[in-house]
Amino acid sequence: MCQANYMAATYEANRSICKYVHSTSRGHEAIQIAAGLQLQPWDYASPYYRDDSMLLAMGFTPLELMLQLLAKSEDPFSGGRSYYSHPGSRVPNKPLIPHQSSATGMQVIPATGMAQGVRYLERNLADALPTGPHGELPVVLCSLGDGSVTEGEVSEAWQSAVLWELPVIYLVQDNEWGISASSAETRVMDAYEYAAGFKGMKRMRVDGSDFEDSYHGMEAAISYVRKERKPVLVHACVPLLGHHTSGVRKEWYRTAGDLALHGDKDPLPKLKALLLSAGIPEKDLIAIEKDAQEYIEAEFDKARISQDPDPRTVRDHVFAPAAVTVEKGNRTPENGAKVMMVDAALHAVEEILRDYPEAIFFGQDVGRRLGGVFREAATLAEKFGDHRVYNTAIQEAYIVGATAGLSAVGVKPIVEIQFADYIYPGFNQLVTEISKSCYLSYGKFPVQTLIRIPIGAYGGGGPYHSGSIESTLLTIKGIKVVYPSNAADMKGLMKAAFLDPNPVVMLEHKGLYWSKVPGTQGAIMVEPDTDYQLPLGKGRVVVTAHPRDVKKGDTCCIITYGMGVYWATAVAAAFPGQVEVIDLRTLFPLDEQLVFSTVSRHGKCLVLTEEQLNNSFAQALAGRIQQHCFRSLDAPVFMIGALDLPAVPINMALENEMLPNPQKVKAAIRELLAY
Repeated sequence: MCQANYMAATYEANRSICKYVHSTSRGHEAIQIAAGLQLQPWDYASPYYRDDSMLLAMGFTPLELMLQLLAKSEDPFSGGRSYYSHPGSRVPNKPLIPHQSSATGMQVIPATGMAQGVRYLERNLADALPTGPHGELPVVLCSLGDGSVTEGEVSEAWQSAVLWELPVIYLVQDNEWGISASSAETRVMDAYEYAAGFKGMKRMRVDGSDFEDSYHGMEAAISYVRKERKPVLVHACVPLLGHHTSGVRKEWYRTAGDLALHGDKDPLPKLKALLLSAGIPEKDLIAIEKDAQEYIEAEFDKARISQDPDPRTVRDHVFAPAAVTVEKGNRTPENGAKVMMVDAALHAVEEILRDYPEAIFFGQDVGRRLGGVFREAATLAEKFGDHRVYNTAIQEAYIVGATAGLSAVGVKPIVEIQFADYIYPGFNQLVTEISKSCYLSYGKFPVQTLIRIPIGAYGGGGPYHSGSIESTLLTIKGIKVVYPSNAADMKGLMKAAFLDPNPVVMLEHKGLYWSKVPGTQGAIMVEPDTDYQLPLGKGRVVVTAHPRDVKKGDTCCIITYGMGVYWATAVAAAFPGQVEVIDLRTLFPLDEQLVFSTVSRHGKCLVLTEEQLNNSFAQALAGRIQQHCFRSLDAPVFMIGALDLPAVPINMALENEMLPNPQKVKAAIRELLAY
């Protein structure tokens, strides 16, 4: 506790050196140390941005924390990329701590996902679960401030924890402030009272400024979860003695009376009084304080002169190396049966679940009764059990974000968002937690997750079941986006996406699932063998222009994906030998070599998308083509997409007017070839 106190004082006294924004645990030390001391190496933790005392109690050194404070190259958590007290650790003799965001509620879902993964391994793959020397089972500690409990994502996590009886401790540190907003003006109840609505959540209150009460409280909570395997909430009342952060200072918004009231609850003098009453000589305590101060000063000097990161490393660890880099297996086996895309996907997931016992599949309505609203998960729960294929509540944030925690403990999730239009509640988790994890943990925590999303418009699906979201997804750095257009690609890409150690979003056009849309029979293909894998980032030539026409300069190419492949193929038949069609198959990583070489060979190009065109991926791709192929172009890069409307209307005549179609593409190709 003395070390944490002097660390905070040192940072404050050296504000010009400690220039990156940070928070400290001043006032919260007692409950944090009580928690950190009792976690074991086989446990899992999700601290929040004030938890430097907890990290010290776990055994991390002041120097390690200071290296992150000053964003140094030797920062063991992020290599100088993330804030102070944002740990990401796989050190064998300490609890596993995955990357997390700045923890204003968002981290509760990934932390609960860790508990979900622990529970799965415990019940089904016990040999893969770390345990104590006497078989003690792990617990997950999720630490958060009371102000963040009002986040809706906390509710989603708690609902799941109680429903599935997950071994997680939610330690809520309540200092009665949320930046400059007091608890009285932002919430009608504290976390303890709020948790009463989650039946099955054990609740405890502790005085978080009193070390003895904190220690016994955390001891009881950890023991309960370790044995009963159910969630518990510990509500710890603590004073806030420091600033919200170094950049939002307490004197700006707190009164002298409020600061004095919190100062009276300072855990450090309370602990000192406790030790004196227990008979510890005061001179020994003074010596401890002096030693701590000298130690912190010396460690700060070491951190201060440590090297900054090499700027050349700034691109490192965006992704972990891909598992599948070349096409493998038999794409067209002899005597193979033709299958629709939906069945190719179903068979791919079935084979994955059969071959990888650590794989699970969950989402809305994918479980036993329905097997997915498109029957894309039909029979899987019957074959593999409700513990591996199951329904969730309507909570897209949890479906997406839990995969970060599952991946951290070694479970390999496949999840589904029911329609592309419903990705937005899960977008926060995808951006804030999943996409940044590998980069900000310096490669320690890539998130292995496969997120399936039915997408696209046809047949009057209406404004909330027909949207295209690829451009929105492609603004996120740190995820991969796949968009197959036929059964063979669906299966090969599904296998590679699952094996990829990085987050992959697979967009599956529901209009191609059964090839019900006229002209899409080509999506039905011979099913590849079970060992077939198609690497991400490799496009495919669907239609080849005739070399004679290429030589004459009478050709063009269409760059497209998804439903656009079939619009383009239909148009190519109307211009025999003059149109080459490229199916991108993966939107990120993108097969730029194939795109640029094809465009350069033809000199004329149309980029075709189902999305609304303005500010889309298609427009961005057209700009890149224009830049890289400028000297080879004989015409401007043409683009066709849906009309720039806010939604796809439900009336089919209006829907057809909005979307591209072969007639619109044909007119554009005729104009393009005329250049």
